[in-house]
Amino acid sequence: MQSSGHRQRDTEQQQPLLSPDDDRGAVAGLAGAPADHGRLWFIQDGCGIVCAVVTWCLVLYADFVVNFVMLLPNKSFWYSLVNGALFNFLAVMALASHLRAMLSDPGAVPKGNATREYMDSLQLKPGEVIYKCPKCSSIKPERAHHCSICQRCIRKMDHHCPWVNNCVGEKNQRFFVLFTMYIALISGYALCLSFLQFYTCVHDQWNECTDFSPPVAVMLMIFLCLEAFLFLTFTVVMFGTQIHSICNDETEIERLKNEKPTWERRVRWEGMKAVFGGPPSFLWLNPLAGLRLRRLLMTRTRRSGVEFSV
Repeated sequence: MQSSGHRQRDTEQQQPLLSPDDDRGAVAGLAGAPADHGRLWFIQDGCGIVCAVVTWCLVLYADFVVNFVMLLPNKSFWYSLVNGALFNFLAVMALASHLRAMLSDPGAVPKGNATREYMDSLQLKPGEVIYKCPKCSSIKPERAHHCSICQRCIRKMDHHCPWVNNCVGEKNQRFFVLFTMYIALISGYALCLSFLQFYTCVHDQWNECTDFSPPVAVMLMIFLCLEAFLFLTFTVVMFGTQIHSICNDETEIERLKNEKPTWERRVRWEGMKAVFGGPPSFLWLNPLAGLRLRRLLMTRTRRSGVEFSV
C-alpha cells in the first residue's frame, strides 16, 4: 500500500482492509495508543490451559502439604501461625500474579488495522518504511513480533509461556516476573519446612509430629520436595533472565535473533521503572496494584481468545 508518498513493505500479498465487523473485535492497544486496562484477555489454547491448571494444582498441593501435614499438627502454636500465615500469603500472591499474567493483554496489536485511514493518521514522513504483518493484517509497531498461538502481533514480545497460557509482552511482563519470584519463594520456603519437618520427626515419634501415618506423610513430603526443587530451579532461572532483559531493554526474541537496537535503550532502573511503573515502591511487589474490578461482561469470543470487559 502506498499513500501520500509513504511506502509500506509487505512480505506477502496485500491483505484485505479491515471490515467493520473486524474493527469491533479489535483489542485496545493501537501502536502508540494507551492500552485499555479495562479488558481481560484469555487465550483458548488447549496446551496452555492444561499447563495453567497443572500450575494451580501443584501450588495448591504444596499449600495442602505445608498446612495439613507439617504446620497444623505441630505442637508450637506460634510456629504454625507465623509460618502458615507467611506461606499462604506468598502462595496467594503467586496465584494472583499468575492470573494477572494470564488474563492481561500482553500488548496485542489490533487485527486488520492496515487501512488507508489509519495509515493517514500515522502522519509518516516521506519515504518512511512501515511493516505489515501478513498473518494478522496489522501494521507492526517497532519491536513487535507475531505469536502463532495468540494469533496476534505482540509489542515487545519476550516469549510465549504455556504455564501462564499467554505471551509475555509489554503490558504483562511485570506480572510474569512477580509470578516467577513468588513461585521461587514458596518453593524455597517449602523445602526449608520439609527439611525441618524431617529432622523433627526423626528425633521424635512420627505419630506425634503429624496426623498422617508415617508412610503417607513421607511420600507426600518427598513429592513436595521434588516439586519444590524443580520449580525453584526453573523460576530462579526465569526470574534472572527476565530481570536481565529488563535492565538491558532487550527481549528474549531480540537477543536470540541478535537484532541491533534501533531504539533508545532504557537500561537498569529506567527499564525497571518502565516495566513496573513509577519509582521503586512496595507496589512493585503487589500484583493487584492498579486492578479495578467491575462487572465482567463477555463481549466477544474469537478463535484466538476471549475478551472480557471489566
